This record gives sequence, structure tokens and C-alpha cells, in this order.
Amino acid sequence: MPRPSIIAHRGASGYEYENSRAAFRRAVTLDADGIELDVHATRDGAIVVHHDFEIAGVGPISQLSLEQARQVRIRNGELLPLLSEVLGLVGERDVWIEVKSLPEAHDCALLEVMDRGPAPERYAVHSFDHRIVRRLGRTRPELKRGILLSAYLDDPVAAMRAVGATTLWQEWLQVDQELVGQVHAAGGTLIAWTVNEVGDLERLARLGVDGLCGNYPDRIRVALATRMEEPLRA
Repeated sequence: MPRPSIIAHRGASGYEYENSRAAFRRAVTLDADGIELDVHATRDGAIVVHHDFEIAGVGPISQLSLEQARQVRIRNGELLPLLSEVLGLVGERDVWIEVKSLPEAHDCALLEVMDRGPAPERYAVHSFDHRIVRRLGRTRPELKRGILLSAYLDDPVAAMRAVGATTLWQEWLQVDQELVGQVHAAGGTLIAWTVNEVGDLERLARLGVDGLCGNYPDRIRVALATRMEEPLRA
């Protein structure tokens, strides 16, 4: 059975403030296979990395200009990162971009940032807003894309097919053998999020998930080494 991909949720956010340069650097240091992050578009189409729709004390990201966004400091004191900066920082790694908000007028702005990154063939998008996934797929049919689910659907494969997604991001408590089998039978991949405890990681690995997304990428590696007898890397 192939080893699941180790994906750092908002960077190594168990150690550093989420979606910060420090979190992404720590994920690289811990040798995560991939990075998961969240993006929004500013009112003039700049793509910034942040989880919430609003920044405390500042306001909605969608109402900021790029110039204003460049002045914002996040909770750890760093400046609000642009997606382009993060892609350059993490280098030749898989990057899973959760699109939190993106007006259709800025779809191409996101795709252009991805095109200019160091490894565009390793980038994918996913979202709870399946309309965004569908739109981006229509503009860029070859784009790797997925959908996020926090509840258990009777037919998740139908939801994937409806928007042309090949990856299901499922909240980890909802993942069972039946779901993994459904997705794999349809030729898709399944990533479980956000899972941090070793016992849970081991259980999900036994089920055959394709990716494990958590705040502690080193903890995921230890769990997989225990479960799958993978030699630990220094």
C-alpha cells in the first residue's frame, strides 16, 4: 500500500502561527510532502494567504487593496503573505490551495500566480464552495482540483464529478473504509483533514487514504513509520 502524502495544514501550524511564513518554513524543515494553505482575493485581485474572511482590527480582505494588504501584520508580527511569496518559499513541493473567497472576476489572477510559481504542475485547488472549483475547471480543464466536505454525503463521488474534481478532502472523523473504497473505485484520491493524534493517523493510514493533512507533519511521519515500517528520516 502506498504511503499517504504528508500535508502540512496551514503550514506546520502546530508549531508556528497558521498561514505564516514561519509556519511554511517549519513545514519545509520538517520535510512535509505538501503544504495546505488558504487564499482570498483583495478587491483589486491580489491573492493573499489567510484563513478567515476578515482580519481582526482591519476588516474584510475583499475590501482591501493590494497596497493596504501589504501593510497588514498578522498575529505573529509578520506581514500578511501573498500566495506568490509562499509558492517561492516552499519550492518544489505539492501545494494544496484552499480557495476561501474568489470573485469570478479574479479567477485568472489566481491562475496566473500559480503559473508563475516554481512548480505549477504540483499545485491544486479545492474549496467548500464547489462553484469556485467548477469555474476554475472550466477556465483551466487540466487544473487539479478537489472538493471539501465536513459531512458524510451518500454519494460523494457524484459531488466530485459535478465539478470535475478528482480529490475529496473529507473531515477525518467522517472517513471510513466504505468512503475510501467509493472514491478509489471512481479513480479519485481522498485526503483526510485535520488529523493530529498518532492513533487516528495510524487508523486512517490503515484505511488507505491518499493524504493526511495535519498541524504536525513530523507527527504524521512518526505515525506512518510506526504503521508502515517506513524508516524515519533525520
